[in-house]
Amino acid sequence: MDAACRADAFDSAERNAVYRAIFERRDIRAQFLPDAVPDAVLARLLRAAHHAPSVGFMQPWDFIVVRDRAVRATIHDAFTRASEEAAGMFEGERQTAYRSLKLEGILEAPLGICVTCDRSRNGPVVLGRTHQPDMDLYSAVCAVQNLWLAGRAEGIGIGWVSIVSMADLRAALGIPENIEIIAYLCAGYVSAFPARPDLERKGWLPRMALRDVVRVDGWSGGADPLHDHLE
Repeated sequence: MDAACRADAFDSAERNAVYRAIFERRDIRAQFLPDAVPDAVLARLLRAAHHAPSVGFMQPWDFIVVRDRAVRATIHDAFTRASEEAAGMFEGERQTAYRSLKLEGILEAPLGICVTCDRSRNGPVVLGRTHQPDMDLYSAVCAVQNLWLAGRAEGIGIGWVSIVSMADLRAALGIPENIEIIAYLCAGYVSAFPARPDLERKGWLPRMALRDVVRVDGWSGGADPLHDHLE
């Protein structure tokens, strides 16, 4: 039976809205507007993140909302140091291309959101984490994705700042040593959502073809009728 015919499936408009959020989600860096994000909207984003799937229903995440510009300036300084170190890891034209990229919106965005993971939440033995101990970390990443997609639906851009020292983030936000940092996100309304990801538009890397990353019945699986439907 086609999914569209199932009683519990979304109707076509609802389904298209979900796929639109997925396909139009962007890592925003340069399009932030200074407009404040209303608390009611921010609460909806955080509620979406809090409804992410989590192993053993442990809900290991916490969310630090960063509004203070001085705190964000400290994080921006940490990014600047880390980005300069990162630039030195590339050579020649690749380094020149790296330096030309806009890689964060820490000060332009009106707020930041730091997502963390408390690996001790609910005790040392967690259902579903007994043989894959990093599942709590993956669960917290799912919360990031939920927030990102909800942001797109609200017209809120989200940018993940990964070029920053975890020690610097920990110091800037007073995060205890036993808490893992998952992501620092910039968040705010934007002037536009680019049609394609920045790194694709600017030639850093192309999008891989779906058929090149789908395997059937094992790593070395051969051709399958599914591949006829993969673009």
